[in-house]
Amino acid sequence: MECRIGCAACCIAPSISSPIPGMPNGKPAGVRCVQLAEDNKCKLFGKPERPAVCGDLHAEIFMCGSSNEEAYAILEKLERDTRP
Repeated sequence: MECRIGCAACCIAPSISSPIPGMPNGKPAGVRCVQLAEDNKCKLFGKPERPAVCGDLHAEIFMCGSSNEEAYAILEKLERDTRP
């Protein structure tokens, strides 16, 4: 599966515990990543400073669903279900 251009659910819904340029303490769930451009494309894509967790994440139907809204809902639920 390919990422849906402009979806960005994975850059907003989940928390990211590793540092991100501009977000040294990571990113809380539901907060838009500062590296997400207005067109919802990652400003760090393909760059070495992109967090490993982001580079290791790949679009999968179980996570992305069939729409941007469904992807956000799935990732929001995964975040809630895996909260410590």
